[in-house]
Amino acid sequence: MGWIPNKARMANIVFESNDRASKNFDIVLLIVILLSVAVVILDSVEQINEQYGTLLYVLEWLFTLLFTLEYFFRIWLSNDKKGYIFGFYGIVDLLAIVPTYMSLALIEAHYLTVIRALRFLRILRVLKLVEYLQEASILKVALNESKLKIQIFLGTVLTIVLVMGSLMYIIEGPESGFTSIPKSMYWAIVTLTTVGYGDIVPITNLGQFMASIIMLMGYAIIAVPTGIVTSELTAAKYQNIMKTRKVCHECGYQSNDSDAIYCKLCGSEMDKLN
Repeated sequence: MGWIPNKARMANIVFESNDRASKNFDIVLLIVILLSVAVVILDSVEQINEQYGTLLYVLEWLFTLLFTLEYFFRIWLSNDKKGYIFGFYGIVDLLAIVPTYMSLALIEAHYLTVIRALRFLRILRVLKLVEYLQEASILKVALNESKLKIQIFLGTVLTIVLVMGSLMYIIEGPESGFTSIPKSMYWAIVTLTTVGYGDIVPITNLGQFMASIIMLMGYAIIAVPTGIVTSELTAAKYQNIMKTRKVCHECGYQSNDSDAIYCKLCGSEMDKLN
């Protein structure tokens, strides 16, 4: 039985991506995840379900049993079992199998297995994209910095929706479909966001005038959160770049690249310890 890898080697294959065996394991796992998600999607199509419903049902349970074995296999291999079970990937792995078992009691619950798509995040390891997570951290900083501004913006939008919805309820009334202030607020949100479902339409001239104002406000407002986040993203990216710059001790120039050997301004040799 010498061909069977020991526990440490199996843990390396399952949790790491530093050799051919572990990369192959991740690639096979990603393919299986893709196939399982495809089965759920196809099963939701009525014509396909009528013809191949039984086959799709069997395949779904096979995938679920496979993922269940993999989940407990990961727990067994993990040195920090609690850390894996309650960690992000552990929770996602668990949620990937729970809906199928829930379907035994709730018929439509198995469609929730599309959450398995979250497991594609493991592709970061396979394609060596982890180094690009720094860009994600910059985005996180930008969103955090713009949080207060966005909250104020949303508060303003909700105030506009409340006022406009109330006015439309008074102007149009139940005859036009504005049966209550919450219903009118729903219409105001749909109109302000320029979606315009058309399920509720103002009939009076004054109501149509108010609707026109809300539509124009929507075009003016929609660019605000984008501008806020973009501004903070630019600032966060600049700060991150400046952190990696080298400072020349000869002339004090601060914008040398992190791998610079000579100063861009004066040509002096950069301090390697800088």
